[in-house]
Amino acid sequence: MEVLKGIHHVTAITSSAEENYRFFTYVLGMRLVKKTVNQDDIQTYHLFFADDKGAAGTDVTFFDFPGIPKGQHGTNEIAITAFRVPNDEALTYWEKRFTRLNVKHAGIQEQFGKKVLPFVDFDNQQYQLISDEHNQGVAAGTPWQTGPIPLEYAITGLGPVTIRIADFDFFQQVLERVFQFTLTASDGNTHLFEVAEGGNGASVIIIHDEASPTGRQGYGTVHHVAFRVEDKEALAAWQERIEAFGFQTSGFVDRYFFGSLYTRVAPQILFELATDGPGFMGDEPYETLGEKLSLPPFFEEKRTQIEQLVRPIDTVRSTIQFEKEYE
Repeated sequence: MEVLKGIHHVTAITSSAEENYRFFTYVLGMRLVKKTVNQDDIQTYHLFFADDKGAAGTDVTFFDFPGIPKGQHGTNEIAITAFRVPNDEALTYWEKRFTRLNVKHAGIQEQFGKKVLPFVDFDNQQYQLISDEHNQGVAAGTPWQTGPIPLEYAITGLGPVTIRIADFDFFQQVLERVFQFTLTASDGNTHLFEVAEGGNGASVIIIHDEASPTGRQGYGTVHHVAFRVEDKEALAAWQERIEAFGFQTSGFVDRYFFGSLYTRVAPQILFELATDGPGFMGDEPYETLGEKLSLPPFFEEKRTQIEQLVRPIDTVRSTIQFEKEYE
């Protein structure tokens, strides 16, 4: 059967859709490619930030649940979302940028032979930038062409997702036997697993952590991670495989922008498999992508109700001329 193609997206929780939009647009220079609602909770925004074309493997998405408490980082948590940048020089640019913009960061470090730059946002959501300088494997995406970041330094997609887990032996078996990942490197209690072509776009980093308290989901934490498959037929094959190992699944879920299959693989660890298409370009022009409230066809009859439930957020960028910020 078809192996997973790499990371599809990461979905996290924010305390403020407005602040989230500003941070990702003006600080990180990622493109808002879809402003929609959580299909399971229509009063909640669901924002998608990705590369210039909204390609699978480049997007991080956010729920804005009203009244949700702050999350707590710990073990049994999808802990860190990484973003790819072209090379080590780009990390130097970002380190200076974060310092200038008062974004809390930990300085440039090295992890499994690649340079990384850990940082957090206003919710203490944990991220890192990772250099593609010595990377091979799944290709990167296309930087947002008209955003504020010089193209030679801009974010091009998702890098490895880091998961902290208490029962490492069990989780290793899940990754290797069920999802066909391969352990390619270890450093103490930190382990690198890769799938398909491998590289930054098809890796997860697992930290064996029995000492920390169990994380608590809330704003500032990740909700789930999704991995790429080709189409609905591949999802059906994966559903059969996952259920054969004794895990429950959601069955096929039509998200309109892609098809999905969900399974909980460990306490608080939710995996999604998602199809590469149809993508985000079907219902909006390229020039104004993400500027209007986009709803799948099966929600259009509820548009008036939904627009009354969610507050307006101004995400118009087609009228803005961004100057490239070289420092």
